[in-house]
Amino acid sequence: MKTSQRGLAEIAAHEGIVMSKYKDSVGVWTIGIGHTKNAGHPDPAKVKGELPLDKIMEIFACDIKKFERRVLNAFNSELSQSQFDAAVSFDFNTGGIHRASWVKLFNQGHEQAARRSFMKWRKPREIIPRRQAECNLFFDGRYSSDGNVNVYRATSKGSVLWSSGKRVVLPNNEPAKNYHSPQQKPTVPNKPNTKNLVVIAAIICGVSVAFFDKIKRFFNRLG
Repeated sequence: MKTSQRGLAEIAAHEGIVMSKYKDSVGVWTIGIGHTKNAGHPDPAKVKGELPLDKIMEIFACDIKKFERRVLNAFNSELSQSQFDAAVSFDFNTGGIHRASWVKLFNQGHEQAARRSFMKWRKPREIIPRRQAECNLFFDGRYSSDGNVNVYRATSKGSVLWSSGKRVVLPNNEPAKNYHSPQQKPTVPNKPNTKNLVVIAAIICGVSVAFFDKIKRFFNRLG
């Protein structure tokens, strides 16, 4: 099971996106949505300038795979897509999916108790809105993101310019069902030419009348 595009957008909206490399709270070069060298390519320290949003989301989709595996191992029953997305968001933020009491309660079938326990993960206070959104997504299937996310820039020394925050729409990586690329025009069945059909019918009709008229005259001579 994979995090849906809507789920990725949900997490990105919670996290925010830094378009260029920056240093996190412990001085590690980071870019995008918490991506560091330890997570794999690319190495943020070697990135020049800003990355486009679609590239950042591509990197994020790879980084999130670790948390997807952790979530799959944490539950003993199949989750719905919204539940899976919420659990991945929770683990990406806390790293606590395997020790969370709400997960144990949910696995035991105590859904209401699990819901109450979910909201115990509320420190620091600034995280409470996110935790509530994750709780609503897991237990009610309600996504809070509309596909918009805050993006930020950073200085060349790696300091995030939080005042530069801008609201943008995330690119949708799923092709529309009725989309046709410019190189692949939709196949349109050939429509019959009504005018031509009328002419052909008239010719056939005329030939038929002449043929039967000849047969009639032939038998008349025999008689």
